[in-house]
Amino acid sequence: MSTARTWAVALTGVDGHLVEIEADFSAQTPEFTIIGLPDKALGEAVQRVRNACTNSGLDIPRRRLTVNLSPASLPKHGSGFDLGIAVATAAAGGMLSARAVRGTVHIGELGLDGRVRPVAGVLPAVYAAARAGFERVIVPHANAAEAALVPGIEVHAAASLAEVAALHGADVEVPDVDAVELAAPDEPETLPLDLADVIGQEEAVDALIIAAAGGHHMMLSGPPGAGKTMLARRLPGILPLLLDDEALEVAAIRSLVGEPVMKLDPVVPFVAPHHSASMAALVGGGTRMARPGAIVRAHRGVLFLDETPEFQRAALDALRQPLESGRIEVHRAGFTASYPARFQLVLAMNPCPCGNYGVRGAECACPPMSIRRYASKLSGPLRDRIDIDLQVARVAAARATSGERSRVTSASARERVVAARGAASDRLRGTPWRVNGEVPGERLRLGVLRLPATVRAPLDRALERGTVTLRAYDRVLRLAWTIADLAGANSPGIDELGRALFLKKGLLA
Repeated sequence: MSTARTWAVALTGVDGHLVEIEADFSAQTPEFTIIGLPDKALGEAVQRVRNACTNSGLDIPRRRLTVNLSPASLPKHGSGFDLGIAVATAAAGGMLSARAVRGTVHIGELGLDGRVRPVAGVLPAVYAAARAGFERVIVPHANAAEAALVPGIEVHAAASLAEVAALHGADVEVPDVDAVELAAPDEPETLPLDLADVIGQEEAVDALIIAAAGGHHMMLSGPPGAGKTMLARRLPGILPLLLDDEALEVAAIRSLVGEPVMKLDPVVPFVAPHHSASMAALVGGGTRMARPGAIVRAHRGVLFLDETPEFQRAALDALRQPLESGRIEVHRAGFTASYPARFQLVLAMNPCPCGNYGVRGAECACPPMSIRRYASKLSGPLRDRIDIDLQVARVAAARATSGERSRVTSASARERVVAARGAASDRLRGTPWRVNGEVPGERLRLGVLRLPATVRAPLDRALERGTVTLRAYDRVLRLAWTIADLAGANSPGIDELGRALFLKKGLLA
């Protein structure tokens, strides 16, 4: 008997860190100890591993067994280390070849009967193993499809610990067991959402296309029934499909939150949390273990906050930093987790709590203080980060019942968006930015993309009067470039800048 080593992966946010599992038997009072900063779930692996090994024909010697997880300073969470601990233990006891297990990464939870159960986060864990240079990984049978999405690494799916032991050359009987499968998600049937269904909102549809073309954040204000939610839900349908590396990022986040991943989905994610969501649910958090929030699940896609003033103000203000940086860092005592959060934000709100303020033919019963309090839920700094502030009105009954369909379809709108993004990408070649919404303001105000003074005049006057802030100034410039790209112009003129200023100040009706 000697010390044996194998490997597992610890996840901090979406980043995987390779963890060396060392198992060592010593001639002392029989005991099974795990060291190396495990959490409670990992500490309970002692009994799971002991029973799983016994029921798989891998008898653990009655000696003192110490399992060390290195680096010891890195917090380790969850039951995904079970399989690696069991393999290292069996190798230290002489039942497996220590050389055979040394170059393999093991991921999976063990049942008491020896079956290998699926765990969350297999995709980012396998990706980290491949990046670290490992050539083989063993994962639960139910996680085989998502592990296979990572190129350049040999994936073995196992249903039981005995099957893993046999893969490493052990002389054990492999039982015929039913593999533990992931529960199938309940996906309600939904009809395809098309912009052609939107009637009588030409200005709103045009603004939605501008938002999609430049990756701009957007706020929709208007009474109930004006079509705010209908418009927002059609935004993903006009956005370009994800590239392979982007789809892999999105799939890794889905894997991290425990959703089944069978293939790479090129359609951008759409996340719409309920307005009762807490700050932790919105931006991520947790006490012992960090979990991604809605903004992380919306990475590379759309985050839609319906009834925005009903959200907690602190939760809304927590969006300000991710909107600028494209990442969210969760700081807790003992660990820091970083997640990607580059999403397109769409807000929807009524003009007042009852929704009838300023609506022709309707009576608003809200006192003035209630209306002010309702509108103040969105702080000035958050509003400043919104590129398009769009006011939408209800559609007249004559148009709603006429049976007409919009001339703009999602397919035609996507073609325009893709062409505009292509023009922006060509202009920004050699920089880390791909869409106008990501370009820093300094580059637009002072760099080679600076517009002539005659074109900037209306915007400069607005800045001097204090009607726009410097951040809003930059966002108007970004909007102007997007409008120019959609029009096929080489650079924005005074008309494009005026249109951008019009959209930013929320004067559409």
